[in-house]
Amino acid sequence: MTITVRYFASLREALGPQEQVAFQPGLTVGGLRDALIAMDEAHAGALARGRAVRCALNQVMSREDAPVPDGAEVAFFPPVTGG
Repeated sequence: MTITVRYFASLREALGPQEQVAFQPGLTVGGLRDALIAMDEAHAGALARGRAVRCALNQVMSREDAPVPDGAEVAFFPPVTGG
């Protein structure tokens, strides 16, 4: 399945505005975050479990246990972002 991952604020500065990723079905938002952390050093630093990161699934605030459907858009951002 293919997912669009978008980044905002400081995460966007570290990782770019967005990327398309392919994963196995059954993934949760938290599982996606863990998979991205495992990709490389840039993702590991920006999305590290010790950092406060909020997420949205298809433009709705989401918990990390939410299942990610094929074709979804998942956004990650710090708790406070500017305009």
